[in-house]
Amino acid sequence: MIQKIDKNLKLTALATSALAILLTLINGFGTELLPPMATMIARWLAIAVLTVVCWKRENLTAWIFFSMAVGIEVGYDFPAFGKELDIFSSIFIQLIKTIIAPLLFATLVLGIAGHANLKDMGRLGLKTILYFEIVTTVALFIGLAAINFSKAGVGIKQTAATEKSMVTANDLTYELDGTKLTAIHDGTQVEFVSPKKKEGWKEIVLHIFPSNIAKSIAEGQVLQIVVFSILFAMGLMFVDEKHKTVMLDFCDSLAHVMFQFTNFVMKLAPIAVGGAIAHTVGDKGIDVLKNLGMLVLTLYGALAVFILIVFVPLMIWLKIPIKRFINHVSEPATLAFATSSSESALPLALKNMEKFGVPRKIVAFVLPTGYSFNLDGSTLYLALATIFVAQAAGIHLEIGQQIIIVLTLMLTSKGVAGVSRASLVILAATCLQFGLPEWPIAIILGVDVLMDMGRTMVNLIGNCLATAVMARWEGEAQWDDED
Repeated sequence: MIQKIDKNLKLTALATSALAILLTLINGFGTELLPPMATMIARWLAIAVLTVVCWKRENLTAWIFFSMAVGIEVGYDFPAFGKELDIFSSIFIQLIKTIIAPLLFATLVLGIAGHANLKDMGRLGLKTILYFEIVTTVALFIGLAAINFSKAGVGIKQTAATEKSMVTANDLTYELDGTKLTAIHDGTQVEFVSPKKKEGWKEIVLHIFPSNIAKSIAEGQVLQIVVFSILFAMGLMFVDEKHKTVMLDFCDSLAHVMFQFTNFVMKLAPIAVGGAIAHTVGDKGIDVLKNLGMLVLTLYGALAVFILIVFVPLMIWLKIPIKRFINHVSEPATLAFATSSSESALPLALKNMEKFGVPRKIVAFVLPTGYSFNLDGSTLYLALATIFVAQAAGIHLEIGQQIIIVLTLMLTSKGVAGVSRASLVILAATCLQFGLPEWPIAIILGVDVLMDMGRTMVNLIGNCLATAVMARWEGEAQWDDED
């Protein structure tokens, strides 16, 4: 009886949602089939039914999707109010940032000093970097193929031949002036990046090592925290047993506390997601969901192809249980998608992949390292966006030139992590290096928030899968024992 009621509720929610969306779309095309108030009531009625359905399910993913629907509706119907709700996502992300450093430190030290040896870690490190390089290179070429197929940038005309372009996106006004990308908020310059000053391999390598661990924690430099934790764990392996036991007990307690801290913070995730979506729609209008549709569709199509021809065959080949993997990665992936922040999903991803059956020492090393070296979605986006800029500017690039750009991005994309709006910075630098104009970047900025959601989610899924791949290659996959 109860199951029948639940089934009926789900069907009712589906029907009312479909009807509300259909009526809104019909009205949106200029056909006043019903008064705007009637379509708004239909949408809120659908949300009310969805509320009852979600109330019966203790599922974070369901609540996040529900909050996204509510956020879109609030931002659409009450834009002034919706614009103020980003405070919830800001609070959530700040709380998440406080978790990352102690959680990474505790899990890495426990995994290395408590369960591993230096030879094992060296082998794991080499395998991990090799895997990252192969997968991200495939992502770059898929992005290249996708934009050449869709030709999303062809036919775009420059509206004004000015030397300076300005566009508002993501709470900031971006000013692009040939040689620089400046972000301005309330008249104050809050970020300045000069693409002319390219980051060479020495700077990229140097950036890996911390000069001040407190500064690394404050700035959220994940890779530097990882390096410090690994070196700390290696030092702990060589001290006497008395001191080693004390530190391992401390790290074990710290890890348990931080995972519980994560559970508390994750209760806020649906509210944070709803606030973020409401702010985006309220600030940009519902048109933000359809601007530059071909470019957005090209990116999402390319990401889907990447998942289907890389991730799925890899899981089949290595006998990684796909359904079980999806169940464990769905919550952090949805969170990453909704907040456009990989950091927000990191603590939950660490916890879920360990539950999936990846040993803690592998999860704690591979997942955060991938945040710098295995950004599959971001690297695919960079290849796609660079050729889009050339197409929009009417510049024909031979396949050889495009391959050179991809080979360059293989190196420059590795420096993406730890920089605000870093993909845009790398894109601007790449365009300048190859003589491409900057004005098409201003067009991309208008829908960057939508593309950022997709590429962030794929970044997260790719890094979660990397932990499972390494567990299999190391012969330490624990899901086989449970199946």
